[in-house]
Parts: sequence; C-alpha cells; structure tokens
Amino acid sequence: MALLAVLTFEAAAQRLPRRRDTLGIRTYLKKPLGEIDFFSTRPDTLSLFFLGDVMSHGAMLRSAFSEYRKSHPDARSDRHECYDYTSFFSRLHGQIASADVAICNMEFPLAGPPFSGYPSFSGPDSYLDYLEKTGFDVILLANNHILDKGDLGLERTIKICNDLEKRTGARYTGVFSSREDRDSRYPLIIESRGVKIAVINFTYGTNSAGKKALPGVNRTSREEIRSAIRKAKERECDIIIAIPHWGNEYQMTHSAYQEELARFMAGEGVDLIVGAHPHVAQDIMTIKTRDKEVPVIYSLGNAVSNQNDLIARLELSLTVKIALHRNGELEMMSPKPEFLWCTKPGTVEDSYCVVRVKAEAGRKKEWRNPSDHEKMMTTYEKVKKATHINEEDYSN
Repeated sequence: MALLAVLTFEAAAQRLPRRRDTLGIRTYLKKPLGEIDFFSTRPDTLSLFFLGDVMSHGAMLRSAFSEYRKSHPDARSDRHECYDYTSFFSRLHGQIASADVAICNMEFPLAGPPFSGYPSFSGPDSYLDYLEKTGFDVILLANNHILDKGDLGLERTIKICNDLEKRTGARYTGVFSSREDRDSRYPLIIESRGVKIAVINFTYGTNSAGKKALPGVNRTSREEIRSAIRKAKERECDIIIAIPHWGNEYQMTHSAYQEELARFMAGEGVDLIVGAHPHVAQDIMTIKTRDKEVPVIYSLGNAVSNQNDLIARLELSLTVKIALHRNGELEMMSPKPEFLWCTKPGTVEDSYCVVRVKAEAGRKKEWRNPSDHEKMMTTYEKVKKATHINEEDYSN
C-alpha cells in the first residue's frame, strides 16, 4: 500500500476549478481602460500552513506551570493564566505567523479546572490564547478527545472559542452549539487575499459520549460531508479542504478505509485532504479524478505532545501555496511537508519545544541532551523509509 501511495504521488502544480471571479476581473472590465491598474500591489500567492495534534498531557501542564512560576512564585495551578507555553512553537513562530492561514488541531477541551492530561483532558484557556498569539488562524475541534469532560466541557470550550473569535478573529470549526451554528461552521468559510476557502473538519468518533444532542461534534458521515462540499460550491469557495480525524494510531501507512474515504471526498470535489489522529506521520499520495489531482496527506502526526514513542515525536508540518493568476485562475502548488521533532524539557529549552529536523541536523553539540539529537536523526531516517516521504521531492 505504501509503495502504491508513493508511486501515485506526483509533485506538480495543479489548476483549481474556477468557481468565481477571484481577482475581480469583471469589476476591472467595468472601468475605463486607463483606470485599470494591472500592476497593483495585490500579492500573487496565498500560503497555508498546517500542524497536527496539539496535545495537553499532564507532564506538559506541569512544565507550563513551572515555567510560569519562575517569574510568579505565588502562581496557582487552578488559574488559567498561570501556564507559560512560550517555548512550545517558538522555533516555528516565523512559519506560523507569516502564513496567510495557519491551522492546527486542538485535541483537548477547555473544561476549566482542575486541569488534567491523558486520558481525560482539560486544558487551561491560556493554551488557546497562546495558539492564537503564535499565529494560528483556525483551530480544529472535531477529535476524539473533545468530549472528554462531557457536554459541559464542550459547551465551555465553544464559549471560550467564541470569545476568542470576537476578540481576535481567530476561527474554529468541528463542533457546534446549535443547528444554526453548525450550518455556519460546516463548512467553515474563510477569506484571505481574495481567495475563499472552505474547511471541512470531522472525526471518526469521541472517547466519551455526550448525553445531549447539542452541543455536538462533526462526525464521519458521507451524507454530511457531501452536503458540506455542496454548500462550499454553492457559496463559490475557490478551494475546499477536508481535515478528517481518522486512521489507525501509530501506523505509518494509511488504511484501506482512509483511502476509500479520501477517494470519495476527492470525487465529490475536495481539493486537498490533510489528516490527523494517528499521532505519527503517514504516507502521502495523489488521487486522480476526472478533472483534477487531489493531494492526500494522510496524517501529520502530533504537533506537540509528551508521548514517549519516538515515532510519535517525529511529525510533519505542511505548507501549501496557491498561485493567484491575473486571469482569475488559481493554481495549487505541490504541498510541501517538513519533518519536525518534539523535544522534551531540558533538551533544547527548559520546556517543550518543536524543532525543524533539517535545521537542527548539524547542531548536535548545541543541544543540552545530545543523545536526544541522535534519537531524532535515527527516527527521521526510519520514518522517511516507512512513509516514503522525502522533503526534496516536494520542493516547488
């Protein structure tokens, strides 16, 4: 299966269906020729950046609390603001903040204190604030842990995300408080640089079941996925992105079910599929439909976690660039994956810190724990071999 996947992937740009007048050509043509600025400062590229599962394990809570206490000795562990996550994505901040749209999966509810890690998560509100300040524009919530604290935990999570959205404009999707709210977030439609993007986020299930119909979580339903894709087309979205929470944990190649569902979504009109949940990176392929080619990144793995399995510490980021042509056409360039490594406290920083593998490859002597650098490089080669992902194959 993995060999088939790599053989069917072609690192090439592809034209997207023209669903609307993205660059306002019709508006231009209504003006006198002398008033048309064909060389305006409008950017010609839209950049999307994706990370996988943002976890909140118990050790991560303790580390973030310890970091905060360095400057606030009287801090209390039941206070949302008493957690410092600054180092977590400090070495990716430039990539995240510079992207036009940055997306990650927040795999825990904001259920309030007492804060807890696996198996029943509840993270402090300051963690979400940190993700927004780092530069994430869209927070995904359709995952198996979002109902860990039941209906009340989900209700509070939605409230806090709504408050953040009003304050900062950061969006969320995957969960809903009412049927009307669901219609407005499934798909989530955002606009950046004049490009209208639909995000469809759903999960195979949840570890805990809510007792009420509302609030709710988007589930893997082909009927609902088809409906969301249809809505995206009706609303003239230029690109449709599906981000499913799916797959078998710790398996570095995708399952037959994942591929079957991916082919269904590609056939319905999705332009890009980026998966989460397995906690490890999985292989990449392209699915050819009648009128286009759809890249499928089956799993990015974790974004940051306390998992000890080495293959769960090696993960992917994904950058996708959309070229905006003056004739109104959009062209999606080859998705660019990059391997990352989640370091533990005391390795490169006092707390957790995600680093870019290739950027750190020659810096072993600079690490506080050089043996962890060796683990990173050995795991890097192992995962590349298992997934057939070579970053150089995806350079544009």
